Amino acid sequence: MPSFWATIGVFLVLFSFSPFISSSSDPDLGSVRVVFQTNYGDIEFGFFPHVAPKTVEHIFKLVRLGCYNTNHFFRVDKSFVAQVADVVGGRTAPMNEEQRVEAEKTVVGEFSDVKHVRGILSMGRYSDPNSASSSFSMLLGDAPHLDGEYAIFGRVTKGDETLRKLEELPTRREGIFVMPTERITILSTYFYDTKVETCEHENFVLKRRLAHSAIEIERQRMKCLP
Repeated sequence: MPSFWATIGVFLVLFSFSPFISSSSDPDLGSVRVVFQTNYGDIEFGFFPHVAPKTVEHIFKLVRLGCYNTNHFFRVDKSFVAQVADVVGGRTAPMNEEQRVEAEKTVVGEFSDVKHVRGILSMGRYSDPNSASSSFSMLLGDAPHLDGEYAIFGRVTKGDETLRKLEELPTRREGIFVMPTERITILSTYFYDTKVETCEHENFVLKRRLAHSAIEIERQRMKCLP
């Protein structure tokens, strides 16, 4: 059995090299997490609501409406980006009217000084800085040439193993795009709030402690009985 300090040492090594551990210079993540369930594994991400509030609101609404379900990653450029397709043309399932109305909206370019590093979420757009819609990239490496040019709105919090699987897939080049030769489908999506999850866990722990305390009090009371 490994010693306590050996175990701590392994933990510190893993912690130090985890690509999605935030640094003190990172913007604050909101409490909401979104999970994309793909045919290669799950990818979880959070938002930077104070950096790009309009973009976050728009993308989160698309998620809530289920717009990314049956969509796909049309681009995977190793050590650069994995890019999600625009939902209007990227889904296999038809869209209802509410989904289509939201999906066809564009969002004003919310450019910031946050850096494009591995795990960052960055909006796709055309030459018009206010043309971003629903396509966005997950950075697979540092890309300083993108800084200030594309709106950053969040970062990946879990799923690096999935992103590494995507990077190993065979690709083909079409113009400036490196594209996977097989479809990477976003099968379904869901979201949750870490604050709610934390409160539920804390309430469970508190109830368990109270129950144990009640048992102990009763045990002590029984000991004092004649």
